[in-house]
Amino acid sequence: MTYQEILEQARACSGPYCKACPVCNGMACKNTVPGPGAKGIGTGAIRNYQKWQELCVNMDTICENTPVDTTAELFGRTFALPVFAAPVGAMTLHYGDKYDDLAYNEILVPACASAGIAAFTGDGVNPAVMEGAAQALRKSGGCGVPTIKPWNLEVIRKKLALVSAAAPFAVAMDIDAAGLPFLKNQTPPAGRKTVAELREVAELAGKPFILKGIMTVGGAKKALEAGAAAIVVSNHGGRVLDQCPATAEVLPAIVDAVGGKMTILVDGGIRTGMDVFKALALGADGVLIARPFVTMVYGGGAEGVQVYVDKLKAELADTMSMCGAHTLSEINRSMIYGY
Repeated sequence: MTYQEILEQARACSGPYCKACPVCNGMACKNTVPGPGAKGIGTGAIRNYQKWQELCVNMDTICENTPVDTTAELFGRTFALPVFAAPVGAMTLHYGDKYDDLAYNEILVPACASAGIAAFTGDGVNPAVMEGAAQALRKSGGCGVPTIKPWNLEVIRKKLALVSAAAPFAVAMDIDAAGLPFLKNQTPPAGRKTVAELREVAELAGKPFILKGIMTVGGAKKALEAGAAAIVVSNHGGRVLDQCPATAEVLPAIVDAVGGKMTILVDGGIRTGMDVFKALALGADGVLIARPFVTMVYGGGAEGVQVYVDKLKAELADTMSMCGAHTLSEINRSMIYGY
C-alpha cells in the first residue's frame, strides 16, 4: 500500500472525530474531546504544527557526496532513525472502534520494532491497558517504553512491577496528563507531583526514567533534579492546556539549560522527516510522533507503520543531504535559517 492509500483506508474506518486528514495539523479536530482535539478552544495542536512549518532550513550542497546515515544511539540501543511512536490511549473513545488499546499496541509495538524504531505505550483507568502493553512489549523483546500516568504512588508501584517483567529499555511518565479530566477527583489524588515524589518514582523504575510533559527551563531542571534520564518537551499534543507556546518555541532554551546532562526528546506537531531534522537542529536527541501513527495503524496495520517510517527516513535523509549533514551528530542550529 502507498501512504495515500493508507490515509484513504483510515478515513473509512476512523471514528466520527478523527478525519485522517491529508495533513494532520489540528485544524479539523481542534476542540473535539472525545476525539484527538483539546479541551478549550483547541489552538495548541495547531500552534505546535505551525511553528515547525515556520522554521526554514539552510541548504548547503558543497560537501562530500557520501551516503547519509540516519541511525541514532539512544538508551543503549541503535535505531534506524531518532523517532518514537508516542503513547496514545482510549482508542475507541477518541479514534473509533476498529481497535481498542490492547489491539492497537499488539500491532504498533512489534511493527515499530520491525521498522527499526520503538513505541511508547499508553495507560488508562482500565488495568488491562497496561497489562496488554506489557504483554506486547514482552513479545517484542522489551523494544518499547511503557508510559504511566501520574497516579498515586501505590498505583504507580503496581504498574511499574507489572511492566518490569517485560524488560523495557526505559519507563516513562507523562506528567502533563495531570490536565486530563479522568485523572481528576481520584482517591488517593493523582496528577501533579513534587520533585521528591518523582525521585521516588525514578528510583522505583530501576531503569532510565523518562519524564514527558516538560515545557519550561524550570521544569527541565526539576526533572533533572528528580533523577530523570530523559525528558520529552511536550504539551500533550496541545490537549491539556490552552494557549501554551508550541514545543518548537521552548525547545532551544531547554536544550541550552540541560542539554548534555540528560536525553532530550520533543513531540507536538512533528509530521515529516524534515520536521524531525528541524527538531534535531534545535538540539533534540530524538522525537515522538503520535496522531499519524494512529492513522497508519487504522489504515494499514503493521504495513502502515512500515510505510510511514520509510517515508520519515527518506525525508530526513534527503534534508540531511541537502543541508550538508552526513550523520545526525553533524546537524546543528546553523542549519536553521536565522539561528
